[in-house]
Amino acid sequence: MTDFQNVINTIYNNLKSATDKGIVADYIPELAKQKKESFGIYLKHINGNNYHVGDWDKPFSIQSISKVLALSKAIAFEDKKIWERVDVEPSGDPFNHLSLLEHENGIPRNPLINAGAIVVADILVSRLNNPKQDFLNYVRDISGDQTINYNLKVAKSEKLTGYNNYAAANLLKAYNNLNNDVEVVLDFYFHQCALEMNCSQIANAFYMFSNRGKCINNVAHITLSQVKRINAIMLTCGFYDEAGEFAFEVGLPGKSGVGGGIVALLPDDFVIVTWSPGLNPKGNSLIGMQALEQFTTKTNRSIF
Repeated sequence: MTDFQNVINTIYNNLKSATDKGIVADYIPELAKQKKESFGIYLKHINGNNYHVGDWDKPFSIQSISKVLALSKAIAFEDKKIWERVDVEPSGDPFNHLSLLEHENGIPRNPLINAGAIVVADILVSRLNNPKQDFLNYVRDISGDQTINYNLKVAKSEKLTGYNNYAAANLLKAYNNLNNDVEVVLDFYFHQCALEMNCSQIANAFYMFSNRGKCINNVAHITLSQVKRINAIMLTCGFYDEAGEFAFEVGLPGKSGVGGGIVALLPDDFVIVTWSPGLNPKGNSLIGMQALEQFTTKTNRSIF
């Protein structure tokens, strides 16, 4: 039996003193305040056991990790109809790239790039009575944690600097792939990305993707078929234009965020979350990527 605690302790000790920890995101001013030295790992096993080390309990802005949670809520409403408005192909471009929208008539390549996530946000704005509160309640429910909240300073900071997202939303509107007002959709989207969680809360939220659609309270939120699709999209599209590298080095479905978090999972086995705010040039946590590569190498646990 794998000694998970010893494995993550070893990885933590290997990497915490690394001289190159990447660069903290500063295009959202509030994110620039994070300390590059922060580093935590949390693993939740399907059997209920938890393992952690470092700054696993410090809250941070989950950013694009939230796109998977939003997709799970939207797919529960729309099921296969959702793929009429957003595709499932890797983009090969940065997360905020706009050129493909024009080439492909306003259909984003996948739901995990910004344009695709804005379409998902539009679906939730249409489907939820009180979108921001209802989505927050959903995240709290699947995590079993009523303390999770939005960081309103981060949401405001994103709104003040989110020119590229405004451009994407207006392009989507021009191609009739946005049903609601641009300002309303982006207000929801900026709050969604500003969810503040720690490593254990993220692991709890993503438990259902490792547990056949059932959250930590054993309530089914999505079907097994929907879990399969979401995990596949995480594997092929979860790391911007570095998804192939992550599949090659780590071999797990997962999702990163520019707040420095990475979540990855093995179905019917575990969820693992790392947090280290310094990013590599592709926008993924530099130390987090290395930690997860070491984890799957040491444990021989991947989907391959």
